[in-house]
Amino acid sequence: MRWRDSIRARLILGATLVLMAFVAGAGLSVQRAHADSVRAARFAQLQSTVYLLLAGAELDAGGMLVMPAAFPEPRLSLPGSGLYANIVNLARHEEWHSASSVGISPPFQRSVAVGRWRYDTVNAGGQAYLAISYGVNWAGRAQAAPLVLSVLEDKAQFDREISVFERTLWTWLGGAAVLLLLSQTVLLEWGLAPLRRVAHEIRDIERGEQAEVEGRYPTEIAALTNNLNTLIKQERLRQTRYREALSFLAHSLKTPLAVLRTSLNEPAQLPAIVAQQVARMDDIVQHQLGRAAASGASRFAPYLSLAPVLNRIRDSLEKVYAEKALIFTLDCPPELRWRIDEGDAFELLGNVMDNAAKWARHRVAVRAWREGDRLHIRVEDDGPGFIDTQSILQLHVRGDEKVPGHGVGLAVVNDLVASHDGTLNLARSDLGGARLDMVLRAV
Repeated sequence: MRWRDSIRARLILGATLVLMAFVAGAGLSVQRAHADSVRAARFAQLQSTVYLLLAGAELDAGGMLVMPAAFPEPRLSLPGSGLYANIVNLARHEEWHSASSVGISPPFQRSVAVGRWRYDTVNAGGQAYLAISYGVNWAGRAQAAPLVLSVLEDKAQFDREISVFERTLWTWLGGAAVLLLLSQTVLLEWGLAPLRRVAHEIRDIERGEQAEVEGRYPTEIAALTNNLNTLIKQERLRQTRYREALSFLAHSLKTPLAVLRTSLNEPAQLPAIVAQQVARMDDIVQHQLGRAAASGASRFAPYLSLAPVLNRIRDSLEKVYAEKALIFTLDCPPELRWRIDEGDAFELLGNVMDNAAKWARHRVAVRAWREGDRLHIRVEDDGPGFIDTQSILQLHVRGDEKVPGHGVGLAVVNDLVASHDGTLNLARSDLGGARLDMVLRAV
């Protein structure tokens, strides 16, 4: 498995790269700051030595440079101590060397502008030095003379101090980086544990060892697991509807087929019987296909505005029942939206409104409103009303055999409402006819 295919590998790699970049940047910054600080401290000490030379230097009556035999800085008197001093009297072309430079030829600076300091790192004979020089116009007893004072210090001690600090710094930073990386790995493992548990449960679901995701998960993925369970339930419900539809078709078509087979012995009545049984089989097939294809309640369906759907159905019914001159009253807020498949909405509302228009004498009233997580739809008419509110919802049961129809519409509506986890109630309307109340629950 490549690292690109694993969130865990991506996070660990990303954390490692960020941590390494931070440690490297912080280490280099601290290392440079420490080196600059030590260098500045060294040059400050060398500058103090220059002031010490200035305090001890004198010019005699002839303008010759006179220096004391010893200095408070003992290293200037110790040969090869690593600290070396030099004074050049430019007026008389004479030089003074500290006792520490006996037998050594350090690269002293011999020309510096008066009143100017010069800081440098010089190399000579494979040896590196920290060097500081200062030019001064020294006033003696009889005359003034330009002097150049130079102090050099062996850079080896400076390099050792920097090296020790760098070794200590990178050792501690490396150890801290390893600990932080281990801590981050542990935290990532802990943080990703719910995802691993979800993956394990999904594998168990695929193997049929459990029905849904059962564990309790953090808020960030709880919505994912809840939606996954909803999707699993909806898919199983859809498969159940398909199996039931096939079983119902297989069972329901036996009777029409048996009637057709029997009618072969009655040639005179065969056309009428065939037409009747074919129409019945067509109704059965349409009903079961509608049940099987119904989307049902779905958390993933987009929100649908119900007012335009009701308006389109009303316009169609006004044309179909134009001879009755029905008055349709729609009461639906324009902003009312519900999570439902558009096909289900037209099937549901179209059937109940068509049924009301079929039985109404003059008026059909439709009202839709929302209360909390419930959608209420009420359809009323001024017709004769329902005779039997229980059997009317069964397939091929009609309120009046004289009215055209096949007794399929309300049965489909009942199944659709059930697929949306809703309820369907039939009652007497205040208009004098039938009242149909549907309540759908949000998922």
